[in-house]
Amino acid sequence: MSDAVSALPGARFAGLVDLAEAGPCGMITLRGDLSAAAVAKAVKDTTGLALPKPRQVAIGKAASVAWMAPDECLIVLDYAKAAETVAALETAVADAFATVAEVSDARAVFTIRGAQARDVLAKACPVDFADFPVGTIRRTRAAQGAAAVWRSGEEEFTLVCFRSVAGYMWDLLTTLARPGGEVGLYR
Repeated sequence: MSDAVSALPGARFAGLVDLAEAGPCGMITLRGDLSAAAVAKAVKDTTGLALPKPRQVAIGKAASVAWMAPDECLIVLDYAKAAETVAALETAVADAFATVAEVSDARAVFTIRGAQARDVLAKACPVDFADFPVGTIRRTRAAQGAAAVWRSGEEEFTLVCFRSVAGYMWDLLTTLARPGGEVGLYR
């Protein structure tokens, strides 16, 4: 078996914000009735986290669980733990109306850190970042690419996109983060 390689290994950029490609991340999509007790228990048992409320992310030490839609959540965890977590989830939801899919290799993950992170993202995303506390998530567009963005810290955001557009997303983010492009929306 070959080692996992992320979309843009080691990519880093320092400008208005610090950008980084996060490296290989385990990601699991769970679709089904999120209000079903068996689904909620399966997520809690495998991640240690409760299913988040709509447009929220439960952030833990070993995993995060993001609400993606009324019938979908995304579990983000260590890449090496994804396969065993999928197996545990499939067993746990076998009698529920739910599906589980590992999507680790189909996604790219970027971190955006710094005091101007909201400004940089606002240039590309049609999202009002003024009321966007830690743990909030939006599925949106970043210019022409589909993305999910959540606030993972006071001055940190995580952006997930399809791996096939990782180069485009990286070029977009580094262009938006170049010094001289300050907009001062969120001071």
